[in-house]
Amino acid sequence: MDQEKIAILVDSGTDVPPDFQTAHHIFVAPLKILYKDKEYNDRVDITPQDVYNRLEEEIPRTSLPDAETVTALFNQMVSEGYKQVLIITISSGLSGTHNMLRLLAQEYKKLPCHMVDTKNIGIGAGMQAMLAARLIKKGLGVQEILNKLETSIQNTKLYFCLDTLEYLAKGGRIGKVSAILGSILHLKPIIGCNAEGVYETVAKVRGRAQAIEKTISMIVTQAGQYANFIIAVAHGSAKEEAKHVLSELKRRLPQCDQFLQSDVSPALSVHTGPGLVGVALQGLS
Repeated sequence: MDQEKIAILVDSGTDVPPDFQTAHHIFVAPLKILYKDKEYNDRVDITPQDVYNRLEEEIPRTSLPDAETVTALFNQMVSEGYKQVLIITISSGLSGTHNMLRLLAQEYKKLPCHMVDTKNIGIGAGMQAMLAARLIKKGLGVQEILNKLETSIQNTKLYFCLDTLEYLAKGGRIGKVSAILGSILHLKPIIGCNAEGVYETVAKVRGRAQAIEKTISMIVTQAGQYANFIIAVAHGSAKEEAKHVLSELKRRLPQCDQFLQSDVSPALSVHTGPGLVGVALQGLS
């Protein structure tokens, strides 16, 4: 059994809940938050609220994890007796993290590494790492896990609505014209990731309440395709709304296998600003 001891490494943008990380000993490479005067490690020495509190004075930049930190994590895995590692990242279409970890993994000769591009962001990516951890616990081998993850990635949808498009525009993630138009017309776009793992506007709704209701109804429709599924509700400084969304989904989808809750990492907060409410659905069968 020892030769099958498999580690999981994620980047902090996957938003795997901290208690799950601890219970399943998931290794995390923190993204960087760069201010003019200082840099921080995502979720290590900066919280999402710290980012929101400072947005008026400065919108920081985000950057990839440190190569030294990642190599130290690989060394730790070897010293703890792991024989292989699954590296599960946020979408390569939204971040250079996947590619950077792939290159470091190729250079590191002591441990076979298997790359998984979730084509998603936040908890939509984290759900793949959580599935992998459960499959490892069941004793599945690497190839079987990779096959199941490939199916799960195709069957996972994340929708999020934002209070403003200002921060996506400033970060170059969405066109300035779209942001200005949206603000003039009070349009609240619902954003998801397409098959290539790039942001796309799934729907445009006038007004916040309608956007949240539309997000809920799209998830309920998606859930109809599956006998077994997991739902996660994530928020960025929108706790009460997320609570409402969660209770509404529990009411409409009582057959759901599991409901998860998560906040959005500081790194993602930089690009979305406060007021994000997101829902992810992972179809299992």
